[in-house]
Amino acid sequence: MYRHATQAVFGEGRPGAAVMLVGEQPGDAEDLAGRPFVGPAGALLAATLAEASLARQDIYLTNAVKHFGFEQRGKHRLHKKPDGENVRACRPWLFDEVTLVGPRVIVALGATAASALFGPTVRLTRDRGRALSLPASPIQAAAPAAIKLVTFHPSAVLRAPTSERRSELREMLTSDLALAQRLAARAIS
Repeated sequence: MYRHATQAVFGEGRPGAAVMLVGEQPGDAEDLAGRPFVGPAGALLAATLAEASLARQDIYLTNAVKHFGFEQRGKHRLHKKPDGENVRACRPWLFDEVTLVGPRVIVALGATAASALFGPTVRLTRDRGRALSLPASPIQAAAPAAIKLVTFHPSAVLRAPTSERRSELREMLTSDLALAQRLAARAIS
């Protein structure tokens, strides 16, 4: 995967951030900029963070996979979902980021991030919107005390087939980010 990407895209944010958001992988804009969540999904994430009373500068943003996986179609690089090998290869870096940041709340954005962090038994549609109890999850050693949440990735909102579905997913994403903010505030006090 890394052979064709422009660069590795590691996380960014405040060390010791109370909230850590983990996406799937960088997109085209992120690959070119070398920063997470700077493309269209990043713009939507910024808007939903503001609605949830979270500031980007107060959280830590990263991805489960550190390189942009794509298919070349003419001049366009189209997103390609990372496979298990890509996730496993990047897991040590992800877990190091979690250990170094020490978040109180970890939010997996999308199914790939949820599986990478919390294991294959987590289901986005079943488990979103509530704190997860995962004693045997892959991330447990790196963040044993962190509250774990899963929600939709902003790109899923953008790809929704109708404006009604986009509104519904955006509302759920914002609600889940607001929950992360409340849980982090409670964990601090």
